[in-house]
Formats: sequence, structure tokens, C-alpha cells
Amino acid sequence: MAEVQDWMALAKPDAEWEQVPELQLGTSRVLQQNVVLIIPQMVETAMGGQAPDLGVFPDIESLRQWISAAKQATSAVMGGNFESVKETDHQVSMRDGAEITCRVYSPEKPPADGSPLVVLFHGGGWCIGGLENEELQCRLMTSKLGVTAVNVDYRLAPEHKFPVPVHDCHDATKWAASNASSLGADPSKGFVIGGTSAGGNMTAVVAHQCRDDKMSPPLTGCLLMIPAYCHVDSMPEKYKKDYQSYEQNKNAPILTQKAMDLFSDNYIPNVSDRKDPLFSPLLWPTGHANLPPSFFQICGQDPLRDEALIFERIMREEEGLKTKVEIYPGLPHGFHSVVPTMKASQKFVDDTVEGVKWLLEQK
Repeated sequence: MAEVQDWMALAKPDAEWEQVPELQLGTSRVLQQNVVLIIPQMVETAMGGQAPDLGVFPDIESLRQWISAAKQATSAVMGGNFESVKETDHQVSMRDGAEITCRVYSPEKPPADGSPLVVLFHGGGWCIGGLENEELQCRLMTSKLGVTAVNVDYRLAPEHKFPVPVHDCHDATKWAASNASSLGADPSKGFVIGGTSAGGNMTAVVAHQCRDDKMSPPLTGCLLMIPAYCHVDSMPEKYKKDYQSYEQNKNAPILTQKAMDLFSDNYIPNVSDRKDPLFSPLLWPTGHANLPPSFFQICGQDPLRDEALIFERIMREEEGLKTKVEIYPGLPHGFHSVVPTMKASQKFVDDTVEGVKWLLEQK
């Protein structure tokens, strides 16, 4: 759907989303297996109903508790039997001497011709989330595709402000490449990095860094789930006419203007830093040529929608790169985590696995 002409029409609310009972029943909802997803306040939105707004949380700590509960709910609803997946934690040194945890998921019976390597960076506005965010996807990719997956627990703001989280993701990627053999992976069979939201932003940054560094083995694919690419105030003039989603969806469910400001103010409080390519990779000084094939997942009712569509178009039309796109019309940013019981949520998760499969076929 990358060729869709009327980007703004993608924001028309999805019928399934409007009918979801979890968004209409007060402050909490038992989803499954006694997992409670807590929404402390409901706010009116442009779609005329009630929906959660991350911007209503008073501080980052309460948001961290909420996202942990939400991810537990997602795993409970969408999880399965993963006895075929081994999980091990590794303490990995960063450039400043600190250590972070990288959880490695590997198949009990690796493919005979070698296990591709996938490195994932979770979402959460650079401020919230952890290993639980991408746990389900790591397990699914490992069990279904035979990959070795590395789940990166990068350090979070405001304790660790810009650019520490993105440096951690870069360092973790280099560690995974250097230690692939001991992790049971063979990057020559495929080497994909990916992430959700802020993790997608850092995926784009790290992909440019690895290209410029001529990292060996090279990346063969990028998984870009609802990613951020360029701060609104730094969008190049030539693309501004197509960049309408930030204003159109500023009061959309989940990721509102207030929520985006909360994350940005905690992660990158120096406004002048927001044009830094380490935060706005669309502005990368050496351009975007020779990046690996990329798979995009983009939500129609998301303020980040148009920057992802603009970047995909740059890659495909201006640079001649391979891309694949799945668009979720009328659905807000991160809907699959907030309401995992939706059919669309299951489709999003299934699409991610299929997208990685496609990326591995492009190497």
C-alpha cells in the first residue's frame, strides 16, 4: 500500500477499533489469564469515543508500570508453546563501560544450513519498556523462522538521555555481529535489525551507521514497526506538504501530542539536538543509498504515519531500494499492544513475522 495517494484518508477510524469494549469500560479490564491492563484515565478523542492517552500519565515511572502490564497482556493473549526456543541472558559492555542485558533466543534445533541473526530494539519513547516488549516477537521469529534473535535492553531516559539509548543499540548490534558464531547464528544467512516506534527510529540510525562503518558482516534487512524518522520542526521543506499526520492525528488515541512531548522532553530536552541525525535519521548527512531492504508497518491514525511514508518513498523512489509496506488504516500507534484481543492486533504480529521472512529472502 506504499503507493496510496490519499494519506490523510488512512486516519478514518477502523470499525473494529471503535467497537472494542476494552476502551469503553472504565479504568481497568481483565484481558485473559488474570492479566489486568490498567488505563488510569479515559479521554475524548477525535473518533468520538473513549481511548487511552499516554499523555495523561503523570510521570515516566507510572508509564513504565503500565507498559509492562500491557506487554504481559499481549503475551498472554497471543503467546503459544515456545518449548523449542532456548533463552539466555548476556551482559554486554557498552562504549562507556556500562553493561546492559541482551537476551538471546535460539532454536533448540537450528536450521541445517545455519540460523539467521535478528536484533530487536523495543519501543517506548526511549523512556519506557524493556525485554518484555519484544519477547513475543523474538519467540515467534525463533520458533517459526529458525532465527537467533537478540533482544536489547538498552538504557532509558530520563536517567540516560540522548544519545545513550541509540549508542547502546549500535554497540549491541556490533556485539551480536562479532559474537554471532558463539550465539549459534550465521549472519551470512541473513542479518536483520528492527524495532518498534522509538526502536524503529534507532533501527534506522543504526542501519546508517553500520553502512557508513562498512560493518562486516553487513546488515541484510531492517524491520521498521511504526517508526519515527524526523522531528516535526526539522522536516525538510521539500517534504512538508506531505507531512500532515503530525497535526491530523495529534489527538488520536494512545500517542497524542502530549505523550510525544512527554517522551521528547525526557529523552532529548535540548531542542537543538532534535535535528541531530541520531534522532532524525531522515537528515542523515551521507544520504540513504545502499541501505538494506526494509519492511515497514505503519498505522493510519498515527502522528508518525507520514514521516514513515515519506522515508519509505525516499528509499524506494529516490534510492531504488527494496521496500515492503503493511498499512493499518484507521488504527492508532501501538494498538496491537493496547488491545491484543483485536483481529487486527493478531494480524500485526503475524505480519511482523512474515515481514522478517521476506527480509531474509532478500539477502
